Amino acid sequence: MIQIGEFNTLEILRDTEPGLFLGDADNNEVLLPNRYVPKHFEIGDDIEVFIYLDNEERMIATTDEPYIVKGEFAMLRCNAVSKIGAFLDFGLVKELFCPFKEQAFPMKKGGWYLVHCYLDEVTERLVASSKTNRFLDNKELTVDQFDQVDLIVSHPSDLGMNVIVNNKHIGLIYKDNIFQDISVGDRLKGIVKKVRPGNKLDISLGDIGYRNIEPNADKIMQELTDGNGFLALTDKSNPEAIKDQLQMSKKTFKKAIGTLYKQKLIDLKPDGIYLKTQD
Repeated sequence: MIQIGEFNTLEILRDTEPGLFLGDADNNEVLLPNRYVPKHFEIGDDIEVFIYLDNEERMIATTDEPYIVKGEFAMLRCNAVSKIGAFLDFGLVKELFCPFKEQAFPMKKGGWYLVHCYLDEVTERLVASSKTNRFLDNKELTVDQFDQVDLIVSHPSDLGMNVIVNNKHIGLIYKDNIFQDISVGDRLKGIVKKVRPGNKLDISLGDIGYRNIEPNADKIMQELTDGNGFLALTDKSNPEAIKDQLQMSKKTFKKAIGTLYKQKLIDLKPDGIYLKTQD
């Protein structure tokens, strides 16, 4: 079956005036218009295409790659707002419709919004929603403590920043665990720091405990190398200065330099850290 809103690998059936007709194993067909037809092809070849409905509600194929597909989240720009909703640029000739009822707050032309793309079961059209939380579920978690996860920054809260975890769950990065500038829509790697009662997920942008010493120690070594063997930070430095220069907490910084000192790679002096000359 040809799936709307997804990439499909289909067979080239025949070459016609409007374009190539493609088909699946169930004898379903769809048109690939001439503007998307590759320069070199043969009847019987397989081709990967994205399927959606055109402005006349006909199923159509394209070799263009959209910014978002069914079931995913992405930041999209609003191109226009009409009496029925907003129209978002998702990389294709046709825009992605977001009805007013699916807007967390009113969209404006030129604005960028984090949305989820889904298939309207009645119209079979792809639709966007900025009410992203309703497409996330923490009832049955697919992650455990200390798992590395993919994150999309969702929206700020009084406690920190809410994030979408592995495209399935909602998590929270607390303010005191944020040591870099992050914005809504950013895609990051993180760690499940803790699973709280009610399957609430605490997320860290770094690794947990002693698991993160090595990468942070490597970062300090790189800073020392770039700084000709000197880094003007100590264990008495202001936490903000450490955060600004290294994007890590003071606690993490102290653990990392402790590891390097024990390995006899650095000297700790009142004015900063010195890279030891290796014999």
